[in-house]
Formats: sequence, C-alpha cells, structure tokens
Amino acid sequence: MADIFSTDDNSTPLSPEEREGLKPRWITTRKELNELETRNILEAETWLTNQKRLDVLNDSFLRKLHKKMFGQVWKWAGEYRSTERNIGVAPYHIPTKLKALFDDVSFWVENQTFSNLEIAVRLHHRLVLIHPFPNGNGRVSRLMADMFMQQHGENRLHWGNGNLTDITDLRNKYIESLHDADRGDFKALIEFVKGNYEKSN
Repeated sequence: MADIFSTDDNSTPLSPEEREGLKPRWITTRKELNELETRNILEAETWLTNQKRLDVLNDSFLRKLHKKMFGQVWKWAGEYRSTERNIGVAPYHIPTKLKALFDDVSFWVENQTFSNLEIAVRLHHRLVLIHPFPNGNGRVSRLMADMFMQQHGENRLHWGNGNLTDITDLRNKYIESLHDADRGDFKALIEFVKGNYEKSN
C-alpha cells in the first residue's frame, strides 16, 4: 500500500485519515490511482461541457468541481482540508483566503488590471498557494484557470501538452515556474501556459 502514497514527486502527503478516504480498495499502485483519477477528471470535463453560464469565481463552484473530478476516488472530494501542510495556508484560513482571491480576480477583470491570460495564471497560482484540498489542488486549479479563460472567450491554457502528475522534466519546469510566481515573478509561468516554456531552458 505504501507505493500508492509515495511522495517523492513534490505532491502533498496525505494524512492517515485522508488515506482512509480512498474509495476503491482494490488499488495497489500509484499508477492505478493516477489512472482512476484521470478517468474521473475526464468525466468532470464532460460534465463541464454541458453546463451553461457557470460562475466559477466562488468557493461553492470550486468545491463542486473538485468533487466532480475526484468524487469516485476519494470520500473527502469537495471538502476543504482540515490538516496542516508543508504548503498552503492554515486550514481555518482557507475560506477567507479563497474569498479574497475571488474578489481580487473580479476586481482585476472589472478594471482590466491584467490580460485575461495573466489573470488566469494568477488565479491558478493563488489557488495552488492556498491549497484548499487534501489532494488534487494543481489539477483543480488548472481547470479553474481554463474555465476562466473560456468564460472570457479565450482558448484554454497550454499546460505543457503533457502529464503534469508524473515526475518528468515538464513537471519540474512547471514547479519551478510556480516557485518563481511565489516570489512575485510570473514571467516563467505565463510563458509555460503559452507553450513557450522550452524557450526559457
């Protein structure tokens, strides 16, 4: 069972209680877990295509989306974490930090503070930084950014056109760009989502 929850890939470790939330008890490897989560996410994408006039800038939509993406795999899908992490705000700060983020995004849109692409990137980055869920924060944050872009008549972002879950050079580049954004430098992350990440190597 240890192989399922190995954390040598920069992913956030789950608490013992959160591990107990795994629904399919037949899973024995990380590969099987990733494949099942991927299938669940594809079903969430199908659900999204059938939704009209989605308001993505609120925590109820964020929780619903996370549950759609991971609800077949984890009992706690759609619920904010209650444990401390090596990344993210304290659990009791999650609701207020999310409200501040969504208020900021609405302000940026209304005042055209940044381009839609940069707003989507900043939305993604702040969601990852807050880390509201026990797992799946990067994936739900990327989909939230894509939904924001589509709502504003833009194409979805380019996330390296590859797997950002497994340990790869692509994922490492993505993580590096997130760390740059932590320091207030969004250039690498913006280039990454534009598909220009190779040029900065």
